[in-house]
Order: sequence, then C-alpha cells, then structure tokens
Amino acid sequence: MSFFYQLDPQNKNARRTAEGLLRLREKLARELPARTISDTLMLATWNIREFDSNKYGERTAESIAYIAEIISHFDLVAVQEVNADLQALGWVQKVLGDWWKFLVTDVTAGTKGNQERMAYLYDSRKVKFGGLAGEIVIPPGKGAEQLARTPFVCGFETGWLKFMLCTVHIYYGTEKAEDPKRIKEIELLSKFLADHVKKESAWCRNLVLLGDFNIFTPSDKTFKALVQAGFFIPQQLQQLPSNVDQNKHYDQMAFISHAYDPKIVQERLTRCKAGVFNFFESVYRDQDEEVYRDEMDEGHAKARNQTTYYRQWRTFHISDHLPMWLELPIDFGKEYLERIAAAK
Repeated sequence: MSFFYQLDPQNKNARRTAEGLLRLREKLARELPARTISDTLMLATWNIREFDSNKYGERTAESIAYIAEIISHFDLVAVQEVNADLQALGWVQKVLGDWWKFLVTDVTAGTKGNQERMAYLYDSRKVKFGGLAGEIVIPPGKGAEQLARTPFVCGFETGWLKFMLCTVHIYYGTEKAEDPKRIKEIELLSKFLADHVKKESAWCRNLVLLGDFNIFTPSDKTFKALVQAGFFIPQQLQQLPSNVDQNKHYDQMAFISHAYDPKIVQERLTRCKAGVFNFFESVYRDQDEEVYRDEMDEGHAKARNQTTYYRQWRTFHISDHLPMWLELPIDFGKEYLERIAAAK
C-alpha cells in the first residue's frame, strides 16, 4: 500500500501504526484464505460506522491505514454508511492503490436516509465492473413506501462468473428483534429481487444480496423473510454475529441463482470458507486505552466510565460492525462446458 511510504520512523504515531499493521497483517493472514487469481473471489460486506461523520473526531491516518489494510485482503467489498463527504473513502482508495476502484450512490434524501451512501470497493486487477449500476426503487402498488435507504445494485464479472450485487442498509427503528417496518423492508426487497432474476431480461441471473439487515438472530422473521423469498444463506454465515459485541447477526450475505442448477450452487456455497474479522483484537485494543488518552476529546476525561467511552470512541475510528466475508468459487467452467455438451 502506498501509505507505507508516508511512515516516518521518528514519529511515535507512525511507529504505533506500523506495530498495529504488523499485528493486523498477522491475524488477517492467519484467519483469511489467501486471494487467488482465478479460482475464488474474496467477497466482503462491511458497515463502516458513519464513514466519516467526525462525531468523535475525524478518522486519522492511523485508522485509515487499518481500514485499508483490512479491505486489501478482499477482492470486492460492499460498504454501508458512507457519509456525504467522500474524503475518507477517497483516502482509503489512495492508500490501497490506483488499481482499487469504487462505485458509490448519491446521498439518500430525507431524514430517514441519514445522509448515507452505499459503495463498492474492488480490485480492478481481479474484478471487472460490468456496466450495470442502479438504485432500487420498489414499483408502485407493492403495498409500501420506499425503503429508508436506497439499495444499490451493480453488475460485476470475474473469472467465469458474472453476477449482480445488491447492498442494503435496512431500517433499524425500535430496539426489538422484529420491528414491523424492518420486516416489511426485507420482505419487499427480497421478493422484488427474487422475481427480477427470474426474468430473461435481467442483466444477470446470479445475485448476491448483502449488507446490514439489522437482523438480530437467524430465528427472527427478518431472517426468514430472505429465505422465504428464495434466497440461500450458507449455514456457516448463519453462525456469525457481526456487531462488535458479537451478539447480533446484523450483516448477511444471501444468494440466488437462475443461471446454474440451484442445488449445485448451494452445495458449493455450503463448502465455502466464511467468517467475520475482529480487528479490535489487533488494533485499538482494550489494553490500548491509555495509549489513546491524549487523542480522545474531553468527553473521555469527564466520562463516568472511561473504558466505556473509549470503546465507543474507537468504533468511530474503525467501526461497530465487523467485516463479514466469504470465499466464493468463481471457476464454473466445468458446469458451463457440461451444459453446452448436454444441449440438444
């Protein structure tokens, strides 16, 4: 990453950043599969908290370096909660290198949109943007208003695989597992997309619906709405709570295909490696609170519980969500050739 050329060994923050990056790299190498040229796609979804709202101070060169390091271990990342100001996203791209590209929506209008954008970051050496990009608008007559934050669908190609991604940040609402509006948004969107990929006119008939669904547990109606619409969520992803406290299943990846035999797709997805990555075990660790004391505002000094404040502060420098990933097979050459050979 180009950031390394900016590290001054005499600067204490640079030394701290270098030490953090070394710990982060070691953990990433240990927990994530190595990226391949043509066999697999390292796909991820990550809600990067209010990126960058400046609520607890702007993200620093250190936190940007950590975010970029994590992203660099994937090929394609769907990002939610990108702020209206794209400076932080642009900074991350610069650190990653010129071969990393991003696609981003306009700001979602209205108070419910929270001034958010959706984005995709992808390594253009591995992933090709297919030309399709759009924000999902539910057609009139479907029995509900538009989604609070407009989903973002794009087409991509890599290896033998042509596919669409649709990223979401579903309405949260009340502090309960089955908020009616949250359920309705997931039902409407998943049914609309499942119907869309059945059509011959669809840009592609492979679709991954991913992002922050604000699902509490896989037993909730919110989760079941995805499955009932026809989406398949591999079992290994269902066991991965993705908030920092790791007690909620907010983030999900759901798959649907009408290009290949669904049984073959599901069988291959079931064997895929998947996980969430807990970066706070490597950087901005619990034991680092004293190290960052001078960088936190006076709120930390005045806080009744300073450790609670620090743990909140650090989520605005990295995130309160953990990136969820899946090693997706992309070499469908055998299936394609068998289908051609069997054609009459």
